[in-house]
This record gives sequence, C-alpha cells and structure tokens, in this order.
Amino acid sequence: MKIAVASGKGGTGKTTVAVNMALSVDFPVTLVDADVEEPNGIFFLPLTLEKSGDVSIREPVVNSSRCTSCGACAKACRFNAIAITPKGAMIFPELCHACGGCFMACREGAITERERVIGALSQGKAGNLTFIQGELNVGEALAPPVIREAKKRAEEASLIIIDSPPGTACPMVAAVGDADFVLLVTEPTPFGLNDLKLAVETVRTLSRPFGVVINRDGIGDEGVRDYCAREGIEIVGSVPDDRAVAEHYSRGIPAVVLSPDYKALFKEILRKAKEGISSKEDL
Repeated sequence: MKIAVASGKGGTGKTTVAVNMALSVDFPVTLVDADVEEPNGIFFLPLTLEKSGDVSIREPVVNSSRCTSCGACAKACRFNAIAITPKGAMIFPELCHACGGCFMACREGAITERERVIGALSQGKAGNLTFIQGELNVGEALAPPVIREAKKRAEEASLIIIDSPPGTACPMVAAVGDADFVLLVTEPTPFGLNDLKLAVETVRTLSRPFGVVINRDGIGDEGVRDYCAREGIEIVGSVPDDRAVAEHYSRGIPAVVLSPDYKALFKEILRKAKEGISSKEDL
C-alpha cells in the first residue's frame, strides 16, 4: 500500500503530514523522503541515517572520429539534448534523460554510454519506522531516477508513505504516479487554493485516487472547502493553526509528540486514506 503526500507548492505542510502519519502508528511503516532536491524529513525523526548506495544514470559519450553528423541521434532524442555540428554530435548532459535512444539510433557505433553518479540513498530505522531518503547531488537536474530508486528500496514494505516533491512537474509525477492514494496538502488561502487546483488536475490526469488535507486550518477563508464541495473532493483531515505545533516544528519536534489528540488526528487521516484505496478497489 503506497500513500503519497503531495502539494501544489512548497511550504504547505506536506512533510509535516507525512512524518506525523508515519509516527502515529504502532505497526511497521516505511517513510520515503522523495523530495530529493531538499530532503528534510530526517530533521523530525529520532534516528540516524547511513548511506546505503549511489544512484547512477547511463549518459551518452560521442566518439567524434566515428561520428558522421548524420543526425539520427538528434532525431531520436525527445529532450533536445543533442545538437549536430560539422564536427559531430554534441551532448548536453543537463538535458539528457538517459533513455538510450541515441545509442540505439546510431548506425556508426559512434555513441557509447558511461555511468554518472547523480545522487545517493540513505536509510535508518527506529522501532517500527523505516526511513529511506533520496538526495540529488548538487548541480544535477534529473530528480526522477533518484526518486524511483528510493521508492524501489521500500517495495517490500506493507505500508509506504511517500513524501513527494512540491509542485506538479516531473519529480512530483515520479513520486505519485503509482501511488494507491494521494493526499494533497494545502492551506486555506487563495494562494493555497490556486496551487491545489493545479495538483488536483495532475493527479486526475494520472488517474490516482486522492483526498485533501487542510493544514493551518483557520488562518484563511472557506475557498478550499467550497472548491472541494463543488468538485466532489473529500477533505480527509484538517490540522489546526496551532502556535505550539509551529514552535515545536521549528525545533524539529513533530506534532504527535505534543498530545494524544494530534496522534489520533494523523492516525485518522491515514485511516481515511486507506478507506479511499478500498473504495477505489471496490469499483
């Protein structure tokens, strides 16, 4: 069972919801920090991380002495990562998605491949919680391979919570694309509503069942609730705007530590997400 926690933008409380849900249960759970460009879930967890491996991609290398500038490799590249010059093909690594299309398209054998490390995986365990973190190397732009590898490490777990990258671009899609249920975290403000609409459009395009969690409930207006009512979207939980939660958050202390009420709140959000999966399977 994979439950992804996502948002239309950063700063809505996505990591807060993911971490507190994972800490609210007393059975085995695996939390995957798939926000590989800025992983921060570890700051709120009572465990130590150890590096468990590198993440590599296979990037193309051009042998200019064999290249005839025929352009077959550039035609095969869907990401415009190859330019053809009179001296041969030129690769732009920052645009390359390591699909191997250029390698297969080259009839002259001028393109080979080499490994390039783009990120790393780390892992830690405390009690019933297993934590897996993916981290993209500084200067690298291709987050999805690191996200996919982090998720693979958790494949044997019975319950997986994925803290997704913010936004609706390729990294977010890589994180939520195969989730059984997606929790979209938002704030009850006009800005939060605008980004929630983008996230809803994305998960609907991916045909993922989803629900909404309102964080810092009470600071804004009723726009998010009105929108969800019109669209038939279930609000599976709301986290109140609580100064004590914010103060503890700034010190790396999760909300479930504050009181049994918060533990019950996040456990209920998780329960409703499971119900959303079951109802989808019954259709």
